[in-house]
Amino acid sequence: MRRKLLCVAMTVTLGLGAAMASQANTLRMAEASDIASLDPYSVTESNTLGFLHHIYEPLVRYSADLQLEPALATSWKLVEPNVWRFELREGVSFHNGNSLSADDVVASIKRAIDPNAPIRVNVPTVVDARKVGELSVEIVLSTADPLLLNYLTTVYIFDKEWMTENNALQAIDLRKGEESYATTHANGTGPFTLESRQPDAKTVLAVNPKWWDTPQHNLTRIEFTPISSDATRVAALLSGEIDLMYPAPLQDVNRINATAGVKVLQAPSLRTIMFGMNQRDDQLHDSDIKGKNPLKDVRVRKALYQAINMELIQKKVMRGNSRNSALVVAPEVPGYDAALNQRFPFDPEAAKALLADAGYPNGFRVGLDCTNDRYVNDEEICQAVVSMWARVGIKANLTAQSKGNHFQKMLGGGSDIYMFGWATLPMLDTFSALAGFLATPADKLGTWNPGGYSNARIDSLIDQISGELDEPKRRAMLAETLEIARDEVAVIPLHQQPLSWGIREGITLPQTPDDTPRLWYTKVN
Repeated sequence: MRRKLLCVAMTVTLGLGAAMASQANTLRMAEASDIASLDPYSVTESNTLGFLHHIYEPLVRYSADLQLEPALATSWKLVEPNVWRFELREGVSFHNGNSLSADDVVASIKRAIDPNAPIRVNVPTVVDARKVGELSVEIVLSTADPLLLNYLTTVYIFDKEWMTENNALQAIDLRKGEESYATTHANGTGPFTLESRQPDAKTVLAVNPKWWDTPQHNLTRIEFTPISSDATRVAALLSGEIDLMYPAPLQDVNRINATAGVKVLQAPSLRTIMFGMNQRDDQLHDSDIKGKNPLKDVRVRKALYQAINMELIQKKVMRGNSRNSALVVAPEVPGYDAALNQRFPFDPEAAKALLADAGYPNGFRVGLDCTNDRYVNDEEICQAVVSMWARVGIKANLTAQSKGNHFQKMLGGGSDIYMFGWATLPMLDTFSALAGFLATPADKLGTWNPGGYSNARIDSLIDQISGELDEPKRRAMLAETLEIARDEVAVIPLHQQPLSWGIREGITLPQTPDDTPRLWYTKVN
């Protein structure tokens, strides 16, 4: 169950800077966009979940080198084929002073598996939880699951009494515009407590002096400020207004590294950037083709794929720092198959021929939705693709907007073609992509498949893989699924984006390929 991830964990220590001395042990960090919510069950977006991990904690967590380790649970075992028992840690308190008990874990698990909870995709096989002692809980599965512990790393535990008092026992869906007390307030067991929050302005955390774990950090305060403008974010780092920023724009890496007192940390990323396509509706939302949907035709999808010059995007837009991919997962992710990682060649003439063969010799208009604050150079990538598609007759109407608006539209089924990224978190396994956006949307599967891609063989394989404990058999089925998705152009994979963090002097922290700062390992000299 403790699956190892091939990763590079980089720890960088920079010299002490005068600017840090005035900041004591406050870490000032900035990201391109704000967290979406304070309720980790209301979203599945990894940046939000990563930040909230400083406030809330799961039963099992990932260490600095991305290995599974005990958190609020100290041990676990399989007591029946589909039942796991977890023993909870003694002496753990929530930030409001309440003690952790089995009741809290049961209430949290039931909240996570509620049909309305977006986080349910992270626990697809969990069907129930029950108390068997004050500090003992059993989690019941629908079938054997080789990835249960991986799943549980983002099911953060809530205080049942706090939820009950604040009418928050049921999770809400932020994608539907819903809100609750838990989306604007927080009460966890983690190393930091929520001090204040101004959405889209600043979120401040203070150290939790009663944290159960032995601190490996020396921070007293974290100040998080979303700064959407790359130029403004870089200027804030160079002027000493912030200490940590991510992502660091690729076009500014050399300038940052040339500036005394700051540096860019870079490493490979797990996140694959892709285009999903509406293959569900009989007519697209923003198209001059009426009465039918061109994207349902694999020839059209392949034409869009082959019209994209990924080598040019890699060189010009990504400054040589990305890794082009034919698959929906990165090489470091268990289940990846290098033999399948062969992209269809860039070939505009072949793309034109495919479009003509599909009945669109003059191309057509289509909507393209992208973020402008979520992925590395996201809007620039989409602008380049619009130009490339135009050369084969595809007139893409680009809408680039903040991630909140983008994902609300995309996941609500309002997009024709849409950009999204996938890092296989929290599973760190290829099955994450299968269940998340290659499965036919139903129940807990396909929640990131608003385009409605559907393949009966893939669905059958997903069902088999979910309970397969024989690793060679499991890997063979994962490979078959990846091959089908590649050949059918279920989505259009682009590349794995790079990790790129800007950091000031005097800070030590690990950088891991999941692109998630774990500030409880961070020290300010």
